[in-house]
Amino acid sequence: MDSARNWKIKSMMMVAMIIIVDQLSKVTVLKTMYRGQSISVFGDWLKLTFIENPGMAFGIQFGPPALISIFSIVATILIIVYLYRVGGMFRPYRISLSMVLGGAIGNIIDRVFYGKILHDDPYFLGKVVDFIHINVWRGMVPEAIPFLGGKYLALFPIWNVADMAIVLGVVGIISYQRRFHTVVEESLLNARSDSSLSEGATTSPSETSSEGEDAGKE
Repeated sequence: MDSARNWKIKSMMMVAMIIIVDQLSKVTVLKTMYRGQSISVFGDWLKLTFIENPGMAFGIQFGPPALISIFSIVATILIIVYLYRVGGMFRPYRISLSMVLGGAIGNIIDRVFYGKILHDDPYFLGKVVDFIHINVWRGMVPEAIPFLGGKYLALFPIWNVADMAIVLGVVGIISYQRRFHTVVEESLLNARSDSSLSEGATTSPSETSSEGEDAGKE
């Protein structure tokens, strides 16, 4: 396991790097593109398309913008607490959590401040700046597919650097989940073993001497 100071510094650096790259890319889009503008980078497969997303990643919505902002902040706090508790145990798992945390904070900045900065709206009502437009596939989903059958679907929706970090982090968390729990179990077993050895080593000399005297009398 890494030392507490060491892994915390590395995690903060990764989170900060994701936030900086995410925000710089969004500021660049805001200053050089207009809403709805699309610039082809690699044919129709990869484009830069500037939109503002009032929902979560990939345009998912489950309530008003303020509720989404508050939910995102609460979820981010829980990630910070969890990372603080397990970050020193398994490096790949820590990196994955740091990526999710950096991406979450990047989008929270948009939701909390961008509405006020760009449109003079109240805080927490901002929209996330999305611009990375990857056309993997688009078309009508076959009727046989549950829930999505008969609907028009585009893969992937327009997203941003923060979304990419979140997705890669979640993939990492899922991929390393089993190994992480194995490391945790090994750590607990080692801690119990060390505790048992420590208890054995702290047996007082007087107790040992007393036992020897009793044996001699017998």
